[in-house]
Formats: sequence, structure tokens, C-alpha cells
Amino acid sequence: MPTKEVYSVCGMCSVRCPIMVEVDSGSLGFIQGNPHDPGMAGGLCPRGGAGRALYEDSERPQFPMIREGERGEGKWRRVTWDEALDYICDRLKGIIDTHGPRSVLWSDRGGPFADLHKAFMRGIGSPNYCNHDASCARNVLHAAKSVMGLGRKGVAYDFKNTKHIVLQTRNLFEAINVKEVNGALDSLAAGGKLSVIDIRANISASKANNFFIIRPGTDYAFNLAVINCLITNKWYDADYAERHIKDLDELAKFVEPYTPEWAEEETGIKATDLVKFVKELKKAAPAVIWHPGWMVARYMDSFYVCRSIYLINALLGSIGAKGGLPIVNKPKDFGRKGLKAFSDLFPKPEEKRADGAGWKLKHIDAGPGLINKAYEAIESEDPYPIKAYFIHRHDPLHALPDQQRVKDIWKKLDLIVATTFSWSDSSWHADVVLPMSTYLERESPLATKNGLKSYFFRRARAVEPRYDTRADWEILGGIAKRMGFDALAFDSAEDMWNYQLTDTGVSVEDFDATGEVWLAEKPLYRDMNDFSFPTPSGRLEVICEKLEDMNLPSLKPYESPERPPEGRFRIAFGRCALHTQGHTVNNTMLNEQMPINPVWINTKRAAEMGIADGDEVELSNGSYSARTVAFVTDFIHPEAAFVVHGFGHKLPPETRSSRGIADQELMEGGLEKCDPAGGGVAMQEHFITISKPS
Repeated sequence: MPTKEVYSVCGMCSVRCPIMVEVDSGSLGFIQGNPHDPGMAGGLCPRGGAGRALYEDSERPQFPMIREGERGEGKWRRVTWDEALDYICDRLKGIIDTHGPRSVLWSDRGGPFADLHKAFMRGIGSPNYCNHDASCARNVLHAAKSVMGLGRKGVAYDFKNTKHIVLQTRNLFEAINVKEVNGALDSLAAGGKLSVIDIRANISASKANNFFIIRPGTDYAFNLAVINCLITNKWYDADYAERHIKDLDELAKFVEPYTPEWAEEETGIKATDLVKFVKELKKAAPAVIWHPGWMVARYMDSFYVCRSIYLINALLGSIGAKGGLPIVNKPKDFGRKGLKAFSDLFPKPEEKRADGAGWKLKHIDAGPGLINKAYEAIESEDPYPIKAYFIHRHDPLHALPDQQRVKDIWKKLDLIVATTFSWSDSSWHADVVLPMSTYLERESPLATKNGLKSYFFRRARAVEPRYDTRADWEILGGIAKRMGFDALAFDSAEDMWNYQLTDTGVSVEDFDATGEVWLAEKPLYRDMNDFSFPTPSGRLEVICEKLEDMNLPSLKPYESPERPPEGRFRIAFGRCALHTQGHTVNNTMLNEQMPINPVWINTKRAAEMGIADGDEVELSNGSYSARTVAFVTDFIHPEAAFVVHGFGHKLPPETRSSRGIADQELMEGGLEKCDPAGGGVAMQEHFITISKPS
């Protein structure tokens, strides 16, 4: 059998880059970025390159299992797929008979294939679909909606054509989106500037023209001073502001006290450096991208950090501009019909969401909701009981603060089902484990990428499953058929794809050549002179009515963050190019490169404690302690201690993932700490000790 090339989609992180997989006689070969996609240029990050190790991993779940002992005890019974699905549906029917379909909760990692999951929940009859974003980008989404009326994905980032990139809550060169990295490198090669605002010198900072090492928790102060500088010096785009910004006078009045000199005392950034930076932004505008952030579940005011970033982009005229944050286009903007939604198969449940999103919390988007608030409903049974929980490719026990608190809440659940392609703390604590095929072994629904040029893309199965695993559409279809909503039970991936392609004018075969079907020949930039934003005023709004109606200020006065108590550090975490949250830590290729997450400590602080670079150290919050090694450097703020997230699992099936620090376990009491305006959990509002083991 000759070597063939399969065009598919990576699944090693949430970006889901297009890939090309070589398959020789049914065996997996080389994996690279899709060479036909102009943004990929054939490139792939280290995680994507390690997909083969995931496929070959003998320590991942290999067959369906039903728990026999206590939750988390690790006593499992191997069963067939029919036994597992019958068991789930029997339990589910009993729960629904007693508590109604609203008693079922779902959480996943979101992404382009989530429509299938939402449709599954509609078929069940429950409104309680959630994703992971309360611990990631929920503050960004709500900040975007409060200013633009658009979600965070309603604008694109035109990196290739930008003249100045600002990264504040986005580590572009480590939390990697290959297309964005390539675009940013093109910008820098053409003379564009990069500025980084962070508590430490990450890889992005190493490429920056300006690097501001900021005191943890003071980003909002820095941004308010930037706005003050733009308005006071009249360095903003007055014509754009007059056309598109509502209540600019309110913003000008609000930022009067927040001068660069004031911000210097809060942030540690010199006023002269801040002013020089703002001058550079003025010169580059409107081709400026101040990225509003990815993982912004950080501080109690992170929503306002994100919101201030959108306002800065507005003042620079960047929202809608080429080289800035242009408005994305959907298939209809090119005269094309979009993919048919699975959700159209079932009526929208009329019941209110358990987490309060969209009704009790009117400013919170009811689409993905807030999983932490759903947990509150599990515990309180207000507004009603939640008794069954589907956890799909999501590890809330490792992603959310205070693992023991979450486990205690889950004791009120009668059924926990985990669909997963690798072991996780959450799947180990489930009642039923349904092993999902890795992304190289499964098909997924077709999906749309909206942007300057919209396109459809397909994940195709490159190789047959190595173990007794199934694709998510097969798993959910099996449950749907047993539960009586057969419309979601497709006989084949082709049947599923043909349903989605109804009336699009595109066939399944159109994906064979490159894996993608582009809907436009050239980028479409909107004429902003005629553009109306989907806000009540049709303009970018400084004052947001939804926030004000909830007694939340649109412009929140700055509050100085608490400094760490004597001898303590503010714990911070982030990403690196080698690992994705927790699921890659046991990957043989990636674990070999980075088997533990060192803790970054400022040189002066380390010297005071007698800690040298490479020393073993212990981190503790009083009730949880774990050991790692010290990375001593000048390039982290003295108040902060930083670790890469995802380490410190307690999973007997995995032999490589237990080393290092589980940062979320250092956040005792953190599940209730969240930004009330944006909904994001505030996971960097905790203090720890670092010491040499006795």
C-alpha cells in the first residue's frame, strides 16, 4: 500500500491547527502543518509533533470502564461499549424520571466542534451546557461584548499586517497558535514592534522591543494610565472616536487621576517609559494589536483589564482596521450558506440555566455559562438539583482551584461520565470512563473558521484506533439512540458531514485535496464608515447598560492589589510550548523534554532564603505541599512565584505525570474567588511559601 497523505486537524491543544499526516500501509508516519494552508507554512509546534506519542501511549484509557469501588479509589470493571452505554442510559433515565432533564450538566473545552455537544444536551432536554472558560477566557468574552456587542471571536488579529503588537495577557510564542506566530514573525521581519507586559520574561518578552516587568495584579493601573495618556495628549484617533465611541467624555473624566506618574507608584513602570510606549502606539495606529488575552482567569479585576484593552484599541482606531482587530466574516458575508447546525435538530430547552447565566446573571453569556456557578447549584440545589454530569475532554479537577472542594461538591452527583483520550484527575474520579479515540484515530464534525477569509475544515481519521476506543460522535450517537433522540445517531462520519453540508454547495469530496474549503478568494476588510456595532447604540460603548443594570460599574475605580504577606509569594502560572494543561505531561516525547515544572523565583528573594538555581524546594499553602526545583532569575517580579500549569497529577495508571507542582491545589478556597463582572475565576489571588526541604 503506497504512502498516503491525510489532511486533518491537530488535537494536542485547543487551537486545532490544520495538519497533514503521512500514513504508510496503515501505519502512522510524519505529522506536519497543512502545507496548503497559507498561514501554516507547513509548520507545527512541539505538541503537534508529539501526536504520535499520544497515539502510541499504552497508559491511556483503552476500553470502557465502570467504577466498582469508591470514587477515585481506582477500582474499575472492564466492560463492552454496549454495557457501558446501557449502564449510563439506565442511570440517566432514572435521574431524569426523578429530577427532570434539567438535572443533567455537561462541560467541555469548547472549540469548533461544540455544536455536537450542545445538540446532545438539547436532545436530553437540559439547558446546562458549560465549557471550561470560567478558568480561561470568560472575562475576555464578556469584556468584548460589553464594549463591542461582539464576542471575543467577533474580531480577528491581523498579525501579518500590523505595525505594533502588545501582549499583556497573551504569551504568543509559548501558548502557541502556529498561524498567529507566523503572522507575528512576518510583522517583526517587516519592521513591526512588539511590546510585552508581564510579571516575568517569557519567550514572547525575549523577542520584544519593549518589555515591562509589572507588579502582579496592577495591569489595570497600567492600562488606565495608557488611556489617560492617549486622551490627555489627544493622541487618540479623534475621527474614529467621534464616529464609533459612545460616552468618550465619561472615559476622559474617569481616567483623569490615573496619570503615568500615579501608575509608576503602582506598577513599578517608569512614567517616562510608559509615555514613550504610548507615543509608539500613536505612530503605528491604527495598525496596532493590543491583544485582549487568552487565559485571563487571574485577578479580581481581570475583566476590567480586558475591557480597558478593548477601549485602548478603540481609541487607536484599531477595531475594524487592517493590521489591527478587523471584524471577522462569516460564510453569509461571502454570499455562502453556513454549515447546518446539529442544534437545529432539537428545540431549545425552555428551562433556566442552573448557573444563573442569562437570567439571574443577566450580563453573563448563557451559551457556555459558568461551570463554577453550576457547581454552586450542585451543592445548594438552587434553583434545582443537578444529579448527572458529563465531563467531555475536560479536567475540572486540575483546571479549577481547590480540588478537594470540587470533589466534595461532586458527592451530591448520582452519575459522573468522563469521555477522554488520556487519563485525567477528573476521569479517574468518574463513575464511567468512555475512552475517546485520539485525534489521529477519529473523525470530527465539520467546522467553520470565520475570519478575513472564511473556510470550512475537516478532521479525517488518519489511522484506525489502536485500542477499543470511539470517536465522540459515535459515543454520543450511541447514547442518543438509547435515550430516544435518534436524529443525532449518525451511521457514519459521511452521513454526519452530509447533514452539515446541506444547501452549502460543498460536497464531502471537496475536502479530500487539502482538508479545507475556502469560501472567498481574498480577505474582506469592512468599511468602518458604514459599520454599526451590535450594541444598543450601534457604537463602541464606554458605559455598558447590562453591567450598570446589574449594579456593576462600566468603569471600575482602581483598587491596589494586596501585597504578599511577609515571606510569601503570589502564585502565578502559565503555559509553555511543550505542554498543554495536564494532558501532555505523560506524553513520552514531551515529558522527556520537560518532566517537571520548576518554580521561578527572583534572584534577590532566593538569596534571602539561601536558595540557589536548581535546588529542590517545597511550595506550600499550609494544607498542600509539593516539591519541585528552583529556577532562580532576575527576570521575574520579586512578589511572584511562577510555575507552568498541568503537573503534579495523582494518577496510578500514568508513570510520568506525578512530578512537580499542581498549582491549583495551592489555591484553597479559590473556587469562590471570581470576577463578578466577567465571571472568570481569580486564580492568581493566592499566596504561598517557598522553602528548602528540611
